[in-house]
Amino acid sequence: MTRWSAPLLLVAAGACAHVRTAPTPSPATRARMEQVLEGLRPPVAVAGEPAVRWSLAERMRAHHVPGVSIAVIDSGRLVWARGFGVKEAGGTDSVTPETMFQAGSISKPTFAIGVMRLVQDGTLDLDQDVNARLTSWKVPENAFTAQANVTLRRILSHSAGLTVHGFPGYAAGAPIPTVPQILDGTPPANTAPVRVDTVPGAISRYSGGGLTIAMLLVTDVTHEPLPRFMQQMVLGPAGMTHSTYRQPLPASLAAQAASAHTSTGEVIPGKYHTYPEMSAAGLWTTPSDLAKLAIELQRTAAGRSHRLIRPATLREMLTVQKAPFGIGYVLNGSGPDFEFSHGGSNEGFNADFTVFPARGQGAVIMTNGDDGGALIGEILPSIAEAFGWAHHRAQVKAVHPTDPAVLADIAGRYRLSLGGPEPIVDTVTVSDGKLFMAAGGAIDRVELLAESDSTFFTRDVGYPVVFGRDSTGHVARVTLFGDAVGTKIR
Repeated sequence: MTRWSAPLLLVAAGACAHVRTAPTPSPATRARMEQVLEGLRPPVAVAGEPAVRWSLAERMRAHHVPGVSIAVIDSGRLVWARGFGVKEAGGTDSVTPETMFQAGSISKPTFAIGVMRLVQDGTLDLDQDVNARLTSWKVPENAFTAQANVTLRRILSHSAGLTVHGFPGYAAGAPIPTVPQILDGTPPANTAPVRVDTVPGAISRYSGGGLTIAMLLVTDVTHEPLPRFMQQMVLGPAGMTHSTYRQPLPASLAAQAASAHTSTGEVIPGKYHTYPEMSAAGLWTTPSDLAKLAIELQRTAAGRSHRLIRPATLREMLTVQKAPFGIGYVLNGSGPDFEFSHGGSNEGFNADFTVFPARGQGAVIMTNGDDGGALIGEILPSIAEAFGWAHHRAQVKAVHPTDPAVLADIAGRYRLSLGGPEPIVDTVTVSDGKLFMAAGGAIDRVELLAESDSTFFTRDVGYPVVFGRDSTGHVARVTLFGDAVGTKIR
């Protein structure tokens, strides 16, 4: 069994327990959650520096995040669910466990479950060329597709060689493109065409564009709108009563929804964006609903439920295809510490879904702020510590002393293409002997701390930043998050 394979036979018996939307926590759980809420910490601690601890309220203010919702799974059941703050800055409508947030890319693995239901009943084939079943649009063929096919397995594991990392959504009142317009990058689409630019199956590279192709395949084959398909195949069977893929969000559900906010805490115009790329970014949901899904998957993994998908189908989803991805989910660890997870980020929303099936543990965190990802990065280590997780505890890293000449060589501007119509230019500067990066022309900058002369990590959330050198020995490129590569332009 490899580090990435899923230990489904080790799932705890407690994973069969049913879930309630808003459980009454036990005294022990209340004590743990108090420890969480008063013990937020940076995901990375620097060796030799004093330990840092904050309250959730402090960090919500610091990150300008008006609302947070958290659900925690332990012993195979939802043990705690609570909302904090408000749905919209300046308002008094509180976040509750029933408040709906945009899930961002958590939409992808949830959609993948629906696709796998079609696979297990023989409607779709994971390893067939998707063009054989697409009818309303085709993946343009080229020299790369001549060598290998674009298949559902490769799309759902982000290894199909497809472009367009993610989507910015469409502001309220803006024209909404059709799915073929999105895939071809034609107006009113606001992203580049989705194309194959490397041999399918050759590399692991995240592609929301690929998931949008998979959505079109599902709707072509089933002749059902995606929201109806997902309601019938996943949301309904999982008991997710406060969830929908409908885009734009219907007026009848608006009162249940949190509004999106900028990194400075301002409500975005129109309250939130619309995502016609529903399979990639269109899910509205709650942490409690995603916890229901997680618990149902734990029960399936234990062989105690076939309500959603078969255990063998889930086993295939939770087996690495091309690291770190299974089918839909990010996979990590082994044995009792095996984990499947996914994060999500839409305009003004950030979320995280983490599950340890063998331990019957996990958590879902959703926020309504652009800086919510950083806040989640401080909440998750606190939950991990309180509930005894093997992963996500704060890492302690030593800082490598770096020669000023090395820092001077790294400084400059780097162009990154992440799928939008224009590349993003990140700027790296040196100030008082320290290295800083500002993303996409942002005024705020993040300090980079050195692990070596080429590998750095961000002080705020610990993201890896690796600088590469050319044949002359000078820095010529940067890699962010493991797969976003930028070229130095000055």
